[in-house]
Order: sequence, then C-alpha cells, then structure tokens
Amino acid sequence: MTSDTGASHISSRDNPLLKDLRKLAQDPGAYRKLGRIWLEGDHLCRAALARGVKPAVAVFSESFWPKAPAEWSAGAIKTVVVADNLLRDISGLESPAPMGFVLDVPSRPELLADAPSVVLDRLQDAGNAGSILRSAAAFGFTQVIALKGTAALWAPKVLRAGMGAHFGLRLIEGADADALEGLKVPLVATSSHRGDWLHRAELPHPCAWLMGHEGQGVSAALEARASHHIRIAQPGGEESLNVAAAAAICLHASGAALLAK
Repeated sequence: MTSDTGASHISSRDNPLLKDLRKLAQDPGAYRKLGRIWLEGDHLCRAALARGVKPAVAVFSESFWPKAPAEWSAGAIKTVVVADNLLRDISGLESPAPMGFVLDVPSRPELLADAPSVVLDRLQDAGNAGSILRSAAAFGFTQVIALKGTAALWAPKVLRAGMGAHFGLRLIEGADADALEGLKVPLVATSSHRGDWLHRAELPHPCAWLMGHEGQGVSAALEARASHHIRIAQPGGEESLNVAAAAAICLHASGAALLAK
C-alpha cells in the first residue's frame, strides 16, 4: 500500500480492507458481524451524502480516481484507490461500479410511537424489502419496523433495491411483534380475501401498514392486532399481488388521502 494526494493505494488481494469488502458485497448478513456497510456505485453514494452521511472510507478504482468528483472523497474519513481488477472482483454487480463507500452501521433508533410506519412481517426477498423501503420514503412513511425473520435491511441487494431510501428512514431491525405495542398509530393489515376495499376505505393517518410474508401474508397473530383490514380490488382476476406492488399501492393511497384533506 502506498499513499499520495491524501489517498492510500491498494494493490494486494490480501489487503484486510478488500477481504472485508468481499464479505460485505457477497454475504447479506456480514454487515452485522463487521459493523460496516458497503455502498457500491455513485447513486447510492450520492444519496448517502445528500442525507449528511459521512463515509468511513471512500473507495475508487485506479482508472476512475483521477476524474472522481472532489466532493465524493472530501467528506470521507479515509480515501483508498484500488487496482481496477481487484475492485471488479469484489463487486456483486454484473457491471461493477468504479467506486463505493464504506459506512459504519447506524445505531438502531428508538421506535417513534406516532410515526407513519411500515411493518415488515417475515419478508424473505431482498428486492421486495428494498422496494418497499423506497415506496415508504416516497409516500411519507418515515419509520420501517422489520420483524424477526425479515430480510437483512442493510444487505447489498436490499440497498440496491432501496435506491437510497435507507438514508431517509428510521430502520428498526429484528423487532419482536410485541414491540408494536409501543405504537400509538392504528395498525392496518393487508389481506387478499377480507377487509374494506382500498379504493373505498377511510384510511387513518398516520398509521402503520402491515406487510406480510410473500407466500403466507401477514401472520394471524399480527393480523389480530390490526384495527383496519384492507384488500386491493383486482378486476383482472389475479389471485394476489406481489407484496412490493401491494405496498406501493397502499402507501400511495395513504399519501394521496392525506393530500386530499
């Protein structure tokens, strides 16, 4: 490793930082063990900077480093430049990005009792989880509570699907269902077979939407806690909707109802 112009240069595959980056890029739960997150690509990195996040390490490929915007490294505690082939080997993308940030895992926030919230009940698919986070941020839901058994929220695939939404949300991972007792807002459960039709329902706001497992839906125990049950009209006749699509429809309806008041 050498250093010039404030950046350290890495050319060894066995460098400890590169070993950690491989784990963070390839193992969905590695961030919990290492206490760090790997953001790959300029979109996620820009989103983090826009929310005032300070990277622990800014990482650039050798070929990209000379043309990298100065602000991408200015806010980082440390900057490293990595041989192009080594950075490509780390990537979990088909088209590897030439830069990324290493962030410290945010401390788990306290649950806000009155916050517009989304509760994820054992969602398994990383793409679904990230998409719901993106919808939550877009439609004014500021808190996401992931119950035990839900996909790791800071995993690489969830981060990519979230497209930067993570940095505008209070994310509470690994919560027990009993933690929902701390919410003062009504719980609204989605269902494919019972409840009020979404397009006719009087939706409470703020509220906490319950989004369930891709195959099983919201658990019976959690559904019993809900004060409102909602189903989405499907005139095309499909049996059910993908949970991320259902969440986007429901959260948009909540946001639109609030704007209409």
